[in-house]
Amino acid sequence: MESIEPQVYIVGAGPGAPGLLTLRAVELLARADVVLYDQLVPQRLLDHAKPTAELICVRDLPGTHPDKYPHIHTLLIERARAGQVVVRLKGGDPFIFGRGGEETEMLRAAGIRYEIVPGVTAALAAAAYLDLPLTHRHYASGVAFITGHELPTKSGNRIDYSAIAKFPGTLVIYMGISRLPMIVAELLKHGMNPTTPAAVVERASTGDMRTISATLADIDNARRLAGLEAPGLVIVGEAVEQRAAMSWFEAKPLFGKRVLVTRPRHQAGPMLARLEELGAVTHLLPTMDIRKPADLSALDRAIDNLAHFDWLGFTSVNGVHAFVERLLARGRDLRALGHLKLAAIGPSTAAVLREYHLTADVVPKENYSSEGLVASLSPLVAGKKILLARANRGRDLLPAELAKIAEVVQVTVYDQIDGVDAKDQVFDALRRGEIEFVTLTSSNIARGFLAACDHIIHGRIRRGELKLVAISRETGSVVRELGFPVVAEATTATSEGLISELIRLASSDRGGR
Repeated sequence: MESIEPQVYIVGAGPGAPGLLTLRAVELLARADVVLYDQLVPQRLLDHAKPTAELICVRDLPGTHPDKYPHIHTLLIERARAGQVVVRLKGGDPFIFGRGGEETEMLRAAGIRYEIVPGVTAALAAAAYLDLPLTHRHYASGVAFITGHELPTKSGNRIDYSAIAKFPGTLVIYMGISRLPMIVAELLKHGMNPTTPAAVVERASTGDMRTISATLADIDNARRLAGLEAPGLVIVGEAVEQRAAMSWFEAKPLFGKRVLVTRPRHQAGPMLARLEELGAVTHLLPTMDIRKPADLSALDRAIDNLAHFDWLGFTSVNGVHAFVERLLARGRDLRALGHLKLAAIGPSTAAVLREYHLTADVVPKENYSSEGLVASLSPLVAGKKILLARANRGRDLLPAELAKIAEVVQVTVYDQIDGVDAKDQVFDALRRGEIEFVTLTSSNIARGFLAACDHIIHGRIRRGELKLVAISRETGSVVRELGFPVVAEATTATSEGLISELIRLASSDRGGR
């Protein structure tokens, strides 16, 4: 029986903020064999695709911008006919100035089944993130979306500026920044009041968002003086004047701050999301990868001999996952841990234990480090047998100190592999000064990041133009030993502790406002 499922999904990616992607879009990205995405779609959204999916940016297709569309159409048809699930991921909403109609028309003609998934369009995002009501009972009873860049060869149905100038509501002009002088001239020529409030919004809904307001007559000059460029929107109408002096989003503590996260890709998501929630512009540069040890024999022996131990200690979130996964793979279950006391180096590690319905008996109360774990365990483990589940690379302090009073066996449950991609575009952003803060969440990550940077980036760090923020005193000490300054160290060695330091630094930059 022939499948009746769609073969192609035309999906709106939203305006830029990763949190505005719809649940349906996330579901389809996880199923797609091929994702064909627009250049302006944030890379973060592609993290929802399954690892085996082929990711194709339309930027990489042949030809200049107008020449790419036949290639897009051909690719969608070919991959669908090959039996692949195809997601066409488009910025904003596919049917609002997104050429979605042209693509679905082509798919219908080819007999390809499809589904359309709407997205949050830029006008709605700009309104929400600027506290700027597009409609208002006293000022605007309607809103009109128009394009500022019509197809030059279009034969009819061109924008009637004489009608638009008389529209009793708010105008939102897409793709209008490059043609703003012409648009303003047409509106004024057809009778719109030159003092009508207007605004230009660049990169709405992201930490990069910038906006300026002026009268219609002055808006293009104000835009040029502010340096606002495409992509952006032009909003015209009396409702613009009702915009809040500072929107809820612009008041976020990290609004506009550019922050680099250096964690492994599979662990970075929650931290990136939290930073974006606070208004930051995020970048990701994984400096290491987490892999299974090439030789599992020592770990397997430890699991087979769990009955000989009194304590099981974990020094990381990855260690918990790796140990439990191997335990289950060996045909054991959590009952094998029933006689053991459990120790976790910090609250994040303890939280992952709880995900497996395990409760840590010991967690340092303040100092979430090897020193803190030694201090917490020492009164409890004299003469006991301790198994430490660790990475292949780690500080020697914990086993060395505990070995003075107890029998300690440490076993590698995962390998940390240096994984910096030297060709990553983040390095160019670091050189150009487009990133202000680098977060370093472990000593090994700090070493890997600094080793991967060139002399240009090193110079920016030493001059204080690029600021390193460490998750703990121990990580900060490693950075200083390598000859680089640290602007802050988290007093609590957690992601939230590190982010609190970023907020403090950002507040200081703004004069404490």
